[in-house]
Amino acid sequence: SIDSSFSLPIASPAMAMLSTLAFAVATLSTSAAAGGLLRVPISKLHVQKVDDQSRGAKVMLGAAAQLGMAPHTARTAQDVLLRNQYNFVYHGEINVGTPGQPVTVIFDTGSSDLWVADARGAQGEGLYFDGDSSTTHDSLHEPFQISYGSGDVSGMFCEDTVAIGQLTLPNLTFALVSDTSGLNNWDVSPFNGILGLGFDSIAKSSGQTLMSALVASGQLERPVFGFYLGDNSPGELVFGGVDPAHVASDFTWVNVMLQTWWAVGLDSIKLGDVFTLSATRMAIVDSGTSLLAGPKHEVDALMAMMGAEVIQGRYLVSCAARLPDLAFNFGGKAFALSMEDLVIHKVGGFCILAIQAIDIGMPLWILGDVFMRKYYVQFDWGQKRLGFALAASGNNLV
Repeated sequence: SIDSSFSLPIASPAMAMLSTLAFAVATLSTSAAAGGLLRVPISKLHVQKVDDQSRGAKVMLGAAAQLGMAPHTARTAQDVLLRNQYNFVYHGEINVGTPGQPVTVIFDTGSSDLWVADARGAQGEGLYFDGDSSTTHDSLHEPFQISYGSGDVSGMFCEDTVAIGQLTLPNLTFALVSDTSGLNNWDVSPFNGILGLGFDSIAKSSGQTLMSALVASGQLERPVFGFYLGDNSPGELVFGGVDPAHVASDFTWVNVMLQTWWAVGLDSIKLGDVFTLSATRMAIVDSGTSLLAGPKHEVDALMAMMGAEVIQGRYLVSCAARLPDLAFNFGGKAFALSMEDLVIHKVGGFCILAIQAIDIGMPLWILGDVFMRKYYVQFDWGQKRLGFALAASGNNLV
């Protein structure tokens, strides 16, 4: 999800996507990977039942910019397991403080700040952070507030040790959030923070972002991270490299457009050979947004060509329809999504599509988890570029 430097709407008709889908989440455990990588696996996590209004609420969080490097002798890579249910949200576990306290966070390429909830902000089943129990905790007495497409949170900045597997960052600046009342579905969400993986330039903090600090510390084998999002199965986030077991093709490399979001220049969008859109020239790759999202007039045009009906902000097509692929063209290549890729739920003979219309003041598309399940994405912090490869399917995590 991109943070509301864009002022994404806090609530939209699609925020309650499906009455039969549950809020999706993913938890993480870390394991050492071959070749000095740090892997974060993602697998299924059962959550409590919620009412029909909040079930299936898609998530829209935040995207972003700057690299700092320092020499270090011991370089590695670290895996994070991302657990997944209903293909809507992926999250994993980090450790905060001394001794380390486990906290479950969403890894969000659409924003740049790390925040965790304290006891006052924690509601629901997630783990919260107790700064008073950490011997390395330091309150900075600086206010923090951020708005996402899914709502607002606020609290105070602080410093403490943050660890992801074997990767440890002392004195990292992050936010301790005490007010999560504005965040959609927080009370039924088993995560208690968001870890932004965007660039420094859009961070609310004046300190280094987590990724910038990792690169500067010299702990990573390479200044990159790679996402594999499982389709109703575990996924994985790798810091310092990629996991070749989840890559099924060569990477296509595309330079980042701006030192802000993980955005690429969009050449066109094609629906088979029958319809082409070329007005919008930017697409943001955002692990914190569940669906595909684009300008309303373009989404409406695509849906009309697909024969979709609009019901309460959801786009439905007949499951018997034979629809052409929807392709996003950038970097000289077409990245196609089939109807099977786009369907997130079936109700009777109708299929609900994972596409949402947004109006945020500037023309852009957001390529969320729907896109990232089909394509493994390598985020190259060092060279400010994105690599796209076909993701290998199947649950073959260590």
